[in-house]
Amino acid sequence: MLDKLRSAVAGTPSHLGMYIGGQWREEASVPTVEVENPAHGDVVATVPAGSPQHAEAALDAAGEAQPAWAAIPAPERGRLVSLLADAVRDHRDLLAHVVVAEQGKPLNQAYGEIGATETFLRYAAESARRIEGDIMPSDAANEEVWIRRVPYGVVVGLTAWNYPSALTGRKLGPALVAGNSFVLKAHEFTPLSGLAIAALAEKVGIPAGVFNVVTGTGRSVGQALVESPHSDLITMTGSTRAGREIYASGAARIKPIRLELGGKAPFIVMEDADIDRAVESAVTARYTNCGQICTCNERMYLHRSIAQEFIEKFVARSRALTIGDPLDNPDIGPKISGPEVDKIADIVRRSVKAGAEVLLEGGRLTEGVYSKGHWYAPTVLLARDNAIPAMREEIFGPVVPIVIVDDFEQALRLANDSDFGLSAYVYTGSLKRLMRVAAELEFGEIYFNRTNGELIQGFHTGWGQSGLGGEDGKYGLDGYFQKKTMYVNWS
Repeated sequence: MLDKLRSAVAGTPSHLGMYIGGQWREEASVPTVEVENPAHGDVVATVPAGSPQHAEAALDAAGEAQPAWAAIPAPERGRLVSLLADAVRDHRDLLAHVVVAEQGKPLNQAYGEIGATETFLRYAAESARRIEGDIMPSDAANEEVWIRRVPYGVVVGLTAWNYPSALTGRKLGPALVAGNSFVLKAHEFTPLSGLAIAALAEKVGIPAGVFNVVTGTGRSVGQALVESPHSDLITMTGSTRAGREIYASGAARIKPIRLELGGKAPFIVMEDADIDRAVESAVTARYTNCGQICTCNERMYLHRSIAQEFIEKFVARSRALTIGDPLDNPDIGPKISGPEVDKIADIVRRSVKAGAEVLLEGGRLTEGVYSKGHWYAPTVLLARDNAIPAMREEIFGPVVPIVIVDDFEQALRLANDSDFGLSAYVYTGSLKRLMRVAAELEFGEIYFNRTNGELIQGFHTGWGQSGLGGEDGKYGLDGYFQKKTMYVNWS
């Protein structure tokens, strides 16, 4: 499998199989899904377009393997996950080039993603000795109350296309350490990273059936995995639209579902901020991975007294960013697909029609070196208020709207005026404002005087339409356990 992946990233398309019950199933008789390189539009690989029957086969394999996996002492499960982290580190060159080939991320950013994949797995492995329960006194004599953390059973992971490797590691590591087995359905745009990690899991000795990968579309395979009576917990990262559908699909069985969905992060800069630092943060938080990050800077609120200076510097930095072949390490690579470019262009068009002023007209790139692939250049808009589409809808690309505010109260009010509640940014030197941010800003993750990039020991969680549950740290690990309460009487 790793040799096939090497061929794919070298430009020789390969057909890769699903990984079910420890077996690689190429399924040559079923339709295929083409994996396209976003930078030039060429097909780098094909994978099976799995069916509900393939989903059920993966769930059956995971269900058969899970009891024996859960019976292994947690430190031993952690040791195997740590070996997988080692394998990710040792194969970082291949894995980074896989990410570039299927997702279009600049190579240096792809290496960063592989480093994050290793970190997610490593942290989970190190947590294996910190799985704790509680023992409490009872109201009765000769009795105690025990609360145990136990695995759910079979966990289904549905991952987005923007970080195909890191999102796999983020979910897989804690799920396995907790004693669950795992079925991955990666997004059909980016299935190769999950298959690569499965090949490494097989290599390091994670037992057959404990980790399975099914390829195909969300409408077919994903829905079957969610609705099946044999999946016990669903963890999904993706769009709010897809999250609603998954939430509804799991409702009939009252299935526990954890959703990390879209964002519309406000970026607030007040008059006492370090402007140069804020500008650099705003650039990083908007344009990294072509703006395809759920925590990206999606809308900016600038205090009137510093707005002109900030805008001039931000527009100049945006205009200077390089755009090109991901292997050349530009600042910005391609968008993931043509429809995604169409979506961004439509948001900009409707926003301008609604009254937005164009401060930097980047737009769609289609000529010369950009004649193939999916390209969009940095675009900056100025709006009067929150009414235009660019202030309301998740853009997920290199476009950012700006609103000028008169005071901190107006900034907070406009920032909270959103259905989304994933992340937010605030730049100010005021401790009093910091405390107001902690109390009043209605987002699950807030960056105060720093750019984006959550830490493994934190908790990545959204409010409102941005999701349920969360990932990372001790709180994220806890989400892969259910609780069993025992009343132990020995009288």
